[in-house]
Amino acid sequence: VAKLCVCDLLVAQCDVNCCCDPDCSADDFSLFTTCSVPVVTGDSRLCSQKAAVYSLDVGADPPERIVELTERVNPSVFCIHAANYKEALFFPSPETPTSENFDQLLKQFGSPAFSAEPDSWNADAEHPSGGNETYRYEYGAPIQTADAFLRLPSPVVSSWCSDANPAAFLVSQATKCTRSVSTEECDSIPALSMLFYTNSSILAVPKSSQMVNITVHSITVQSPKGTRTLLKGSDVFRLPTLVDGLCINVVLGVSYRVTHTDTGEITAAAAAFVLGAIEKEALSIQQSFQITFTQVDTEPVPLSGNPGYVVGLPVRAGFRPQGYPFPAGSTNQHSQLTILQSTASPDCLAARGARTPVLFGYNTISGCKLRVSAEMKCQPLAQTLLDVLKGQSFPEYVASFGNSQGQDVLDWVPITHLHVSEQTMRDFSPLSCLIPVSLEIEVKWTRYGSLVNPQARIVNVTATLTSAALKRVPSGRERMIPVMSSVVFTDVSAPAEPGYKAWPSIGIRLPQDFFFPFL
Repeated sequence: VAKLCVCDLLVAQCDVNCCCDPDCSADDFSLFTTCSVPVVTGDSRLCSQKAAVYSLDVGADPPERIVELTERVNPSVFCIHAANYKEALFFPSPETPTSENFDQLLKQFGSPAFSAEPDSWNADAEHPSGGNETYRYEYGAPIQTADAFLRLPSPVVSSWCSDANPAAFLVSQATKCTRSVSTEECDSIPALSMLFYTNSSILAVPKSSQMVNITVHSITVQSPKGTRTLLKGSDVFRLPTLVDGLCINVVLGVSYRVTHTDTGEITAAAAAFVLGAIEKEALSIQQSFQITFTQVDTEPVPLSGNPGYVVGLPVRAGFRPQGYPFPAGSTNQHSQLTILQSTASPDCLAARGARTPVLFGYNTISGCKLRVSAEMKCQPLAQTLLDVLKGQSFPEYVASFGNSQGQDVLDWVPITHLHVSEQTMRDFSPLSCLIPVSLEIEVKWTRYGSLVNPQARIVNVTATLTSAALKRVPSGRERMIPVMSSVVFTDVSAPAEPGYKAWPSIGIRLPQDFFFPFL
């Protein structure tokens, strides 16, 4: 730090009031009034920092400069104890292209994205041989294969696909990227073939000889118009082939599903493919990749937030099991709160069974019309409309959080059912029929937890079923009855107390010894 000087701007000349300028003499320092840069330090992220402190002794005759080299302690909780990665302290000199190495450099750096990682994954670097340590996958560790690691192509700098992205253990990912293609050479591009994603076995645990083969779970074929067809047989590999100017069986999407134990061992891996065709004029295609993880003897549970609900995700619902609350945990977590789905046909009988999930935060209204004739009976008609509004199996409970588990019985809110009738005693007659005409669901939610990062929590759900009197239809005539279903989300969060500062100031500087004795 004694050789560093940020205020030395003039070449071979003394900068005024720059106490660290090596071009200044004692006569120059005697004319200084202050030091423009009193302290010069190195890397501020180090726990222990060297510092050069400059000052002027105005009491001396003539005034002179004083330099003091000290060592300061970084008050931050997060600091670097030692910078022992020497390669990061300087930029390596790039290799100069020549006529001998030009082709090799073009192959390495000529693509839209390239990686500086070694060609093979060296598991021995982290765990030297000769130890008796038990290896297992930990969260975020790259999934190793026999030759390198499990590839999950993704965009890096641009939208172009990079195959150097490793899939990380327990990190669910979904990526989309663009792949450069040539129809004439489609059968020779590895990333367009199913073999590219299944021909390497996964190591069950790091540094192990036990291999897990990647099986093909399903194959879906997508037509040029976008329609998809699931093939019955998935045991035959379909390789890219050029037919009548079209390159068929090109990989458009891959979805990995990895099964593991609770000790970090991979037991199975399967891949679901989406294959399609590319036309002769196409220069690029878009590919999608996904990976999910499932623990042995468990089923994947779709969540709608963690922990609070996320706007736009389904409201999770379930039923009370037998013997509630013992045994707990059999709440149907796969069920969702649903309402009547509007269809192209306004006929309620045609829309029977069509349901759409209730999305958190989205106020929704849907409906249909029922054509009533004189031949219809009252009770079957009322039951039909009830099935249209509530579905075949209306849930009893709603999850208060987006990640509520079935065994946490206090995290499930019971649905309150209300029945309202629009008819009056004056309207009632033996010739009238009481039928349900609307279902209104009100979801009350609140912001729970910290004011800085509040979480959406459902506190109450009310389902109000409204019935109306339907007078008998004269013989030979018909009547149209509108049926409506709606969902309203209401924020019932309590306002901040008077005088309470909801958003704390972040412009406060802590004292240097605030974390003492922790450095």
